[in-house]
Amino acid sequence: MLSCRDISTLATAYTEGTLSFRQRLGFRLHLAMCEFCRRYLRQLKATVGALRDMPTPATVPTEIEREAALKVFRGWKKPP
Repeated sequence: MLSCRDISTLATAYTEGTLSFRQRLGFRLHLAMCEFCRRYLRQLKATVGALRDMPTPATVPTEIEREAALKVFRGWKKPP
């Protein structure tokens, strides 16, 4: 039986369809029993979809833009 750690390691390969039949079967069996890993996989798919939909920037961000983005990212998980 695969562990949650195994699921996080194999999640990208699963979404890309590169797991063997046996690995896919074990992956799906674990997902059937683990809400946390189902949620993780949904989040991974949502992130990939959001990144895919982002426009490709025509230029490299300026240092000011980069710092502003990092400030938002760092504050994202701070408690209110």
